[in-house]
Amino acid sequence: MKKILLPLVALAVILLFWHFTVVLGNVPKFILPAPWDVLVALVDNFTTFFWAATATLKVTLLALAGAVISGVLLALAFSLSRTLEMTVYPYAVVLQVTPIVSIAPLVLIWVGIDHVERALIIIAWLAAFFPILANMSAGLRAVDPHLSDLFKLYGASRWQRFWRLLWPTAMPYLLASLKVSGGFALIGAVVAEFVAGSGGATGLAWRILEAGNRLQVEKMFAGLILLSLLGVAIFYSFVALERWVLRYRQ
Repeated sequence: MKKILLPLVALAVILLFWHFTVVLGNVPKFILPAPWDVLVALVDNFTTFFWAATATLKVTLLALAGAVISGVLLALAFSLSRTLEMTVYPYAVVLQVTPIVSIAPLVLIWVGIDHVERALIIIAWLAAFFPILANMSAGLRAVDPHLSDLFKLYGASRWQRFWRLLWPTAMPYLLASLKVSGGFALIGAVVAEFVAGSGGATGLAWRILEAGNRLQVEKMFAGLILLSLLGVAIFYSFVALERWVLRYRQ
């Protein structure tokens, strides 16, 4: 009960502080709108924001799915070939440490302005890929050596070894990485939409940018709140998935 009540109390305190700061300080609406103004903007533009959120969520989930597939397959390849890991892994690290905002314009140019959604997915994939790869690789390396020797002793095939030993061991690592990569994929999608601008992006980030250009700050706050709620929903969806899968696994 406290896990729900305490955050709600904290939210109420923040909203009250925000409201009285705006009202008592006579803060102009174009600098900091009151919470009520943000709520009105959200309700008045709900249809627009809903479809924008749907577009951003679509890009995020497609990029995350691509990151899971590519990250798991590459981590499995690394577990089979140490040489391949030593050759490719440093470049995966380079992708991780390079700011995504600096790569996004190049991806948009290479893919083409006629394929904006494809560029958005690639950029979001770049943001989400490395945590999957790193955690899955760690999970595959965490196999109990005694169990591994036992599988070899009984002549288990590579498929049996993967499905009955490697995959169950790596599963908690993969599920933990999804909670991180889900947020990274959303961040990548938002960055990509900002870079795409009016070039065809239809997501929440573009609506926020559009509202900012028109000094409609209350709409900007409404879009930011929806983005935050979207990120929280993605995170807790994977928390629930992790609990369910691990309970079933046990």
